Amino acid sequence: MDRVRCISSWSMAAEGGIHFDDAAAPEGMRLYAVGDIHGCYDLMVEMHRRIMAEIIEERPPDWRIIYLGDYVDRGPASRQVIEFLSRTTASDPRVVALGGNHDVGFLEFLMEPMPDGMFANYGGTTTARSYGVEMAFHPLEALERSAQALRDMIPQAHMDFLRGLKLSASFGDYFFCHAGIKPGVPLEAQSAEDLIWIRDLFLSHVQLHSKVIVHGHTPVPRPEILPNRVNLDTGAFHSGRLSAMMFEGKRKRLLGVGR
Repeated sequence: MDRVRCISSWSMAAEGGIHFDDAAAPEGMRLYAVGDIHGCYDLMVEMHRRIMAEIIEERPPDWRIIYLGDYVDRGPASRQVIEFLSRTTASDPRVVALGGNHDVGFLEFLMEPMPDGMFANYGGTTTARSYGVEMAFHPLEALERSAQALRDMIPQAHMDFLRGLKLSASFGDYFFCHAGIKPGVPLEAQSAEDLIWIRDLFLSHVQLHSKVIVHGHTPVPRPEILPNRVNLDTGAFHSGRLSAMMFEGKRKRLLGVGR
């Protein structure tokens, strides 16, 4: 069904707020948002193929595909994911890749390797392995050697892609980011840290925002559709399911691919 309604019966009256059921994409533009990838190249490519097949067949006047971040770590094919997205976003600006905390953490590790940071503790080993490098995080001499080996294996185009990731995008009544927003702060004034890291304060907020927030970051068993936000992170690495949503006018439709 094209019409997807929110799963909550919350009664929310927020001045100027937008409810999911009433939110609309810009006139003449179809939007697709895709949840966290985490090195699951096979699922991402299949989702992208399905979306592009719809676009080619149905020929909307304009369109965007918005990836919500966390392309690396945990899954086996981070290198392939970055290669695909770096080429695709460079060749067509209608494909938009936003940065997630793991993507920023990967770049920070390359700049200043740490033995106990996010990259070391939350899946960076598989990212390095996808570039042909076996990481050693201890002792510090081994960390420096393996980090330099990893730097040597990463194409410049991949570094440029990571450095160029934006942290949010806005189209019509929707605001897209990786993690969420700090309630009460204007969308244009959100901090980088909140856009890629926030959880509890955002997830527990029950009032409408000025736009519906479309995000990932916090894995859920199935897409979470609430009056003020949509969570599309269905834990692709753990679940084998990658989720997306299409927005066109006031129509909304879920898409999913799985192993």
